[in-house]
Amino acid sequence: MKRVTLAQRYALAIAALTLLRFVAAALLPLSADEAYYWLWSRHLTAGYFDHPPAIAFVVRFGTLLFGSTPLGVRFGALLLSLAASWLVWRSAEVLLGDALAAARACLFFNLTLMISVETLAATPDAPAVAAAAGFLFALAKVSQTKDGRWWLVAGLAAGLALLSKYTAFFLGIGALAWLVFAPEARRWFLTPWIYIGGALAFALFVPNLLWNASHGWITFAYQFGRVSGGHFTLQFLFEFLGAQVLLATPFIFALAALGMAFSSRDRNSGTFLLAAVVFPSAVYFLVHSLHDRVQGNWPCFLYPALAIAAAEAWSRADWSGWTRPVWRVSRLLAIPMAAALLVAIYAQALLGIVPLGRSDPLARLLAVGFNQVAANIEREQAADHAAAILTTDYASTSWFSFYLTTHPKIVQLDEEFRFPDAPRAGTALLSQPLIYVVEQRLDRHDLVASHFQQIAEVARFDRLRHGVPIAHYIVYAVAGLRGAALGRLP
Repeated sequence: MKRVTLAQRYALAIAALTLLRFVAAALLPLSADEAYYWLWSRHLTAGYFDHPPAIAFVVRFGTLLFGSTPLGVRFGALLLSLAASWLVWRSAEVLLGDALAAARACLFFNLTLMISVETLAATPDAPAVAAAAGFLFALAKVSQTKDGRWWLVAGLAAGLALLSKYTAFFLGIGALAWLVFAPEARRWFLTPWIYIGGALAFALFVPNLLWNASHGWITFAYQFGRVSGGHFTLQFLFEFLGAQVLLATPFIFALAALGMAFSSRDRNSGTFLLAAVVFPSAVYFLVHSLHDRVQGNWPCFLYPALAIAAAEAWSRADWSGWTRPVWRVSRLLAIPMAAALLVAIYAQALLGIVPLGRSDPLARLLAVGFNQVAANIEREQAADHAAAILTTDYASTSWFSFYLTTHPKIVQLDEEFRFPDAPRAGTALLSQPLIYVVEQRLDRHDLVASHFQQIAEVARFDRLRHGVPIAHYIVYAVAGLRGAALGRLP
């Protein structure tokens, strides 16, 4: 009987993790953001308020195959996770020159909570991670083959990354850092290939630029408005570092940090590319965290390089001083600790093993118990003969649109800017009886009352998990439009 090699075991583990991700994607209810991007996918365009358009097209692809179901919404992101895994494996083979280390890099990549969660969910992070992995692979092939045509692949990947999230600009800065600081890479400045690749990336990005130009640059204003922040504080720095230690899992994070330190030593090595890609973004996020919050998922596009750096660190045995015991412990615990954390997160999300109620972040994030909420809303709408449902937050707008089986008209009153291309609600609709449904903590009945003559509470109910309330909802009967019509129909 043929003995199973360690590389084959890694491949089997990656396959098991991928299968688990697909099963979870089919069973878990959507987050509000996922339902929001599903709304985008119903009206495809070159841009949206929050992000560039890639995720809308990814969701549309999946729903064409599996309908408006959680699996349908997430299927495109799941396929991109497969592509990203393959690209990480191949990039590691090129940069590390070791098939076993390449398999281990792919396993590390799939074991991180960042990738296991962000590529399961239908968010802009999924196409951003896949495009970043493609960009890294193209640069690795440039370094290996010295064939300038790989710059065209890099340009294609960079353009797709920019259509996913604007943080992809940092990929270009990382490539520039590699070209400047790696002596063997500087020759590319004297060839046309990098400029053609850059032009290709820009050409792919032009539709989003044009959309923004015709919409007052709203996405740029929203995203780049985050660059400025408050006063100096260390609170957000520790919060950011803690989030990355958790999302990478502690010992894979330690190995990646060691690998980054090693990769930066020899500027002529293939692995110097890893440090060049990561460091500009890491420096920015660290500086930003000194005055404002850095969301944990922002560095997701760096994880292909970080996984390869962790595999590089694992394979080396020449660590000395304080780094050696850190390496030995991390090498021993990286895989089992990551696997244990991953199983715990999936178990809590799927089964709610620990009864945390309103304190359960996963239950609040996902639409756990929302089918009963939807049934209650539909019952109240029928009882009040309401022509439409009013909302004042995008989460409710998105979840109601996805989960209410009667597909009622939903009018978003307070965040019209999120749906700039959606039709406006007309006077004829708003002059009929309506209901306003809102989670208690987000209640804006004062806003609704300023536009309607009559508003009265008619019902309350809870979103439950195992009989424990997760969120409280209030329903108001609304009538008598005063003034001009307002709101949009997403």
